[in-house]
Amino acid sequence: MAKNGYKIFDSDMHIMEPADLWQRYIDTKYGDIAPKGRTSDNVRDLGISWPAGQTAASRITHGTPHKGHNYDRNQGTYADHSARGWAPEVQLEAMDAEGLDIAVLYPSRGLSVLTQPDMDPGFADAIARGYNDWLSDFCKPDPVRLLGAGMLSPYDVDLAIAEARRVSKMGFRAVFMRSNMVTAKPWHDPSFDPLWSVLEELDLPLGFHEASGSAFQQPGDEFDPNFMLRRVYAQPMTQMLAVGSFCGGGILERHPKLRVAFLEANCSWLPWLLWRLDEGYEREADIFVPELNMAPTDYFKRQCWVSVEPDETPARYTIAELGADQIVFSTDYPHGDSRWPDSVDAFLELPLSDEEKRKILWDNCARFYAMEVPASV
Repeated sequence: MAKNGYKIFDSDMHIMEPADLWQRYIDTKYGDIAPKGRTSDNVRDLGISWPAGQTAASRITHGTPHKGHNYDRNQGTYADHSARGWAPEVQLEAMDAEGLDIAVLYPSRGLSVLTQPDMDPGFADAIARGYNDWLSDFCKPDPVRLLGAGMLSPYDVDLAIAEARRVSKMGFRAVFMRSNMVTAKPWHDPSFDPLWSVLEELDLPLGFHEASGSAFQQPGDEFDPNFMLRRVYAQPMTQMLAVGSFCGGGILERHPKLRVAFLEANCSWLPWLLWRLDEGYEREADIFVPELNMAPTDYFKRQCWVSVEPDETPARYTIAELGADQIVFSTDYPHGDSRWPDSVDAFLELPLSDEEKRKILWDNCARFYAMEVPASV
């Protein structure tokens, strides 16, 4: 498949998990306390319900808006997909509508299921394992086009390592976590180093995926109940913190083969942030991060990727400053800010060269996910 002469690799497409996923897939030891998806008239209800006493509520006061023109648009756009249960054949049809050749799949409900402070590590790991087992089954109808990103729990490094090894054997192309630090430890804390080492060993990239809702502290909290402003700030600011840990905190110096993507948070802030990190490196790295041997921008260019929104016109300034080699494309289907089924068309209208578009739509994703697939059409 090709669209306007381009093969297209979606770095971050979403599935919509069934409400009873964990009731069917979690270890029976945790069956009585497993999360359950809420259902409502909203065709895209992403809510999670927990048994009493198990977890804290989301910090979002009013949650995703259930009125307004964007809500109405989504209700109409995705009504048929919801009625058909968001099944694998629906996912493939959605890919065909956009002209996608391959997509790596990230969760919807699962984005917020491991954001509680001080979660029981065994329970959190069981949630991740249950999700991964379900996702493996979901991808089976077309394992060439539907590629899984496995969920890891950050609450216990040894359990996360074991799950990374397991999903690698299952054929998943990446692992993911939320970038907000739910354990109250920064990502550059040495306790996480064994996990980064195993991801290097497995050649398994890490997709940091952020979302607007979290039960743990997040930069968007101060804007509640204004969900518009929360969505504007939550994802990019949280990802900025993670970029700092990886590029300025020493992680990528210690783990030179680790690949990391910062997804669903735009890319236009990146030149300023890397400039700011480089400035800090020049002034004070000798005291605070003496192990750094390069400027943060150099680590980013060597090991990091960031996703562009389909209609993100300021991305041209990011490309002018940093080049196009570390930017990946995503549709964000079927989330509320997705442009589906017009995401690819919107991207192709950006004022970029054909070579830049080809890199972003295919080459960079293939490098990040270590896919030996030719870009020729």
